[in-house]
Amino acid sequence: MLWLLFFLVTAIHAELCQPDAENAFKVRLSIRTALGDKAYAWDTNEEYLFKAMVAFSMRKVPNREKTEISHVLLCNITQRVSFWFVVTDPTKNYTLPADEIQSAIRMNRNRINSAFSLNDQTLEFLKIPSTLAPPTEPSVPIWIIIFGVVFCIVIVAITLLVLSGIRQRRRKNKEPSEVDDTEDKSENTITIENGIPCDPLDTKGWHINDTFMTEDERLTPL
Repeated sequence: MLWLLFFLVTAIHAELCQPDAENAFKVRLSIRTALGDKAYAWDTNEEYLFKAMVAFSMRKVPNREKTEISHVLLCNITQRVSFWFVVTDPTKNYTLPADEIQSAIRMNRNRINSAFSLNDQTLEFLKIPSTLAPPTEPSVPIWIIIFGVVFCIVIVAITLLVLSGIRQRRRKNKEPSEVDDTEDKSENTITIENGIPCDPLDTKGWHINDTFMTEDERLTPL
């Protein structure tokens, strides 16, 4: 009687889990590609772990908290490590909808990958799109990067202000010297009379040049 019951259960499971069956998913693993010399053999223990991870994922779906490992069925297992699986209902002999299984796998894809030391490229659920990789955190905190940029901008601004101040001071220092040069040129103007250079008025000492004084002016006391 027990053998008959076991045979019936096995036959029902065989009908539920078939390649390209309704709500069935194919899985392909590339263990050697991912791990090289550290690759492990795929055996019944790994199959049990896979079933456990799928059941764990399904239990996180609303109204699927009673999913057990025995409800996950594997079939058509090949030596190159590929197989099909379905998830059956706990109370009735039918498979759970594919969209629920897909949602559960996607929500826990990273946990499943970590359990087998694989990733989305070496542990493929062929009908389930790969999940986006988690954003990588920069080695340097963002606030340090922002602080560095602001600090550099402040340093550049201070440098430009100092250079502009130095230029303005140099311009102010040059203007009085240019005025003095023009005054000296005007004061040193020499008048030429009959081919003889003459300075009619010594403006610096406020003295009259004797060359232009008449004989009476020389003899007349001031």
